[in-house]
Amino acid sequence: MEVWILYADDIEGNADLAHEVRRFRTESERMGITLRIYNPADFDLIVDENTRDSVLIKGKPVSLPDVVYPYFNHHEHSYFSLAIVRQLERMGCLVYNRAETIEMVRDKLHTHQVLAEKKIPSPKTMLAKLPVDDDMVSLVDKTLGFPVVVKTLRGALGSGVFLIEDAKAFKNQMDLLAETSPDAQLIFQEFVEASKGRDLRIFVVNGEMIASMERRAKEGDFKANYSNGGSVHAFPADKAAIDIAVNTARALNIEIGGIDLLFLKGSGYTVCEANTFPGFKGLEKASGVNVAEKILKSMEKSLKGHKTKRSVQTTITGVSSTQILCGDKISCAFRNVKSFFSKMFKAA
Repeated sequence: MEVWILYADDIEGNADLAHEVRRFRTESERMGITLRIYNPADFDLIVDENTRDSVLIKGKPVSLPDVVYPYFNHHEHSYFSLAIVRQLERMGCLVYNRAETIEMVRDKLHTHQVLAEKKIPSPKTMLAKLPVDDDMVSLVDKTLGFPVVVKTLRGALGSGVFLIEDAKAFKNQMDLLAETSPDAQLIFQEFVEASKGRDLRIFVVNGEMIASMERRAKEGDFKANYSNGGSVHAFPADKAAIDIAVNTARALNIEIGGIDLLFLKGSGYTVCEANTFPGFKGLEKASGVNVAEKILKSMEKSLKGHKTKRSVQTTITGVSSTQILCGDKISCAFRNVKSFFSKMFKAA
């Protein structure tokens, strides 16, 4: 099996997800899997119906792999990178996750719209409109309440997430934002008090939970992200947590993802957000699970089904096309003969 990881940063440094890419490299060598790491910027994207078995990388044709894993850092939002993913999908590669899924999950509001449609619990969410007037403040207070969580639409790793305690502070912050960043895209979200400073990360691969952990915020913070200095702890997820995480991944078409759950008062969970580029440094530390190995094994298993499916589809398509063509010709000939004799008898 040959796997491509699409990753744009220096894997030997401390960049976002570099540690995880190194883990994939180590595990693939141990498992006898060919792993290549390519920067999306090195691709030359040419769409051609006659060339379906290779792509140009640094100007040279390179044969397609079996599996592609887009593993973009959390600030990579370029159209070009997604176009590469779409091209590889349509050329028949097995891609984790697909471009449509990446786009959907990257947009926090879209994510919650899908979850609401599927009846999966998540905090009540409102799309912001700037500037915020007194009526909007009253509406936020009435529907979401204070404190309220304010998030940028496409933030990650805990960046662009704020907790605003009361209506006055909210109005002041939104007034400042309207002046300095009038085009900012934000959502306002109900604050889940019972989960302040902690959440539950469940890692889902192909519809199954492979590991889980609790994340706790550093003192004085309410965001539990490990990348922001939070701590990680072993947490054996119960059936309720696993079900909601797996259903979330299924609803969003996520093959590999981190699903973050908030704890509700008493019992139960609600979905905070999903991530299609999940880090797992803290997860491996907390759970003891070899996440990189489990992902690669899942790819091997899925690849067998993917190859079979493509072979069957190709065979069926070829047969069906011939049958349909012959059928059309026969049907057309029959109609012409019938019309000819009909006219002849009328003339007689």
